[in-house]
Amino acid sequence: MNISCLLERSARVHGARPAVLLGDRVLHDYRQLGARVAALAHHLRAHCAVAPGDRVALFAANCPQYLEALQAVQWAGAVVVPVNYKLHARELGYVLAHSGARVVCASAALEGAARSAAQDSGAQVLRLDDAGWERAAQGPALPLQPRAPQDVAWLFYTSGTTGRPKGVMQTHRNLLAMTLAYFADVDEVDARDAMVYAAPLSHGAGLYQYVHLLRGARHVLPESGGFDPAELAQLAARVGRLSLFAAPTMVQRLVAHLQASGASAEGFKTIVYGGGPMYVEDLRRALSVMGQKFVQIYGQGECPMTITALAREHIADTLHPRWAERIASVGVAQSCVQVRVADTHGQALAPGELGEVLVRGEPVMAGYWADEEATRRTLQDGWLHTGDVGQLDEDGFLTLRDRAKDVIISGGSNIYPREVEEVLLLHSAVHEACVIGQPDAEWGEAVLAFVVLRAGADAATLPAELDALCLEHIARFKRPKAYRVVPALPKNSYGKVLKTALRETLAGQDAPPR
Repeated sequence: MNISCLLERSARVHGARPAVLLGDRVLHDYRQLGARVAALAHHLRAHCAVAPGDRVALFAANCPQYLEALQAVQWAGAVVVPVNYKLHARELGYVLAHSGARVVCASAALEGAARSAAQDSGAQVLRLDDAGWERAAQGPALPLQPRAPQDVAWLFYTSGTTGRPKGVMQTHRNLLAMTLAYFADVDEVDARDAMVYAAPLSHGAGLYQYVHLLRGARHVLPESGGFDPAELAQLAARVGRLSLFAAPTMVQRLVAHLQASGASAEGFKTIVYGGGPMYVEDLRRALSVMGQKFVQIYGQGECPMTITALAREHIADTLHPRWAERIASVGVAQSCVQVRVADTHGQALAPGELGEVLVRGEPVMAGYWADEEATRRTLQDGWLHTGDVGQLDEDGFLTLRDRAKDVIISGGSNIYPREVEEVLLLHSAVHEACVIGQPDAEWGEAVLAFVVLRAGADAATLPAELDALCLEHIARFKRPKAYRVVPALPKNSYGKVLKTALRETLAGQDAPPR
C-alpha cells in the first residue's frame, strides 16, 4: 500500500475539484495534480535513477512545487526526506550523507547551499522552481509504484539532546494511521475545506496534506511562503473554511492581528495548535477573539500529531468543573494509540503521579534510520519513550510538566541545547557553556547561553564573535538571543550542570543584554 494512493484516488474520483491554490488563485485541479505528480515521478525514475526505497531530500520553503515533489517521491516508491530549509549547509550535508539521499530537490534561493551540501555525498540537485521542473511535470506518467505497509515513506531528521540528528522512519502504515486518526480525534474535513500551509511543510504541517488529499479538499500555499497574520486573514475572507496547523506563538500573533485590525475570524474553520506550550490565558484570549475554532494536538517526530488531542468539545465545555485544568492539558489519548505515564522501569503510575510519557500504537515510528542503539533506547517492549514528563488525571487527560530532554521550543521549532553549546565551545575564550530556554512573549522561548571564560579572556567583543561562530556552523534561528558571562556554572556532585538552578536565577528577571 503506497500512501500516494490517496492522491490517485482523489484524482480519479474528485478530478474536477480545485486542489492547489497559490493565494486565492487555483493552479491545479485534482486530475491535473495527479497527472503532474505521476509525470514528476517518471522524471525521478528515468532521469535521476530513483528506485523504490531510495531517499530523496526536499530543501525548500513552502511553495506549490513542494507538494508536488513530496507526492512524486512517494508515488515513485521512494522515501521523502523533508529538511528544515533554515538549516546550515553543513547540517544539510550531514542529513544527505546519513540518509544516503540520491537526490535533493531545492528551490532557487537554496540551490547554492544544496549544491555545497551535496558535494561530499554525491547527491544530485534538482531545481523545484525552474523551467526544467515544469517540463518534467508535463512528461510521461509513471504508474503508482506498489509498496508494502511496513516500507519507509517519510524520513524525518530530528536532533536528540546530543545534537546528532536522528532519522525517524515513518512507514506507509504509520502515515495512514495518522491520517485516519485526524478524522476520529481532531477534525472532520470535506471538499469545501482548505488547508493553508503557513507552517513549514517539512514539519508537522506537511503531514496534514494526506488528510486533505483523501477528502479532495483544497491545499493553499500563501504567496509569502510562510506565516503572515494579515495575509492569513485575507485568505480566510477570500478562500473560506480555512484550516491551519500553528505553533502557539503563531496563534498569538494571528489573534493579536485580528484584535488590532478588527478583521473577521469567520473565514477560519479550524486551527490545530501544538509544538509547544499554550498558556491558559493565551487560549482564553484566542477563544474570545476567534471563537471555538481550536483543537490541540500533542505528538513528536517519532509519533507525529497522534499522541493526544484536546478536542474542540473539551475546549468549549466551559461549565465543566475542571475546565481550567483541562485546557492546560494536552487532552486525551488519540484513538489509534495507548498512552501511559510510567516510572523508570516502564510501569504505569497512578493518576496524578509524575512520570515519563509512553505511547504505543500504529503511528509510532519503525525506528531510527541506521541507529539500532537509539532505537533500542527509545522503543522498549513496544512502547515509545517520549522523554517528556507528565501526569494523567482520572479522566485520562494528560498534562505535560517538563521536557526531560531540555529541548528549547522557539516559534514552534525545536532547538537542542548541546548542539549550540558545542559550537560555543569552539571559541578559544570559552571554557564552559550551557544553553537553556528563557520565556519569551513572542517566540515562546528564546535561546540564552551562559558562558564561563578562560583565564585572561576579554568579554567585550564576545557576543559578536559568538554570533559569527554560530552563523558559520548552525542555522540562524538556533543562535542565542543573549549571552551571560558567569564565573562558574552550578553543578551537582557528579559535575553535571544543574540547568534547573540556572532557570531559577532567571525567574522574574528580564532578558540580559547582548
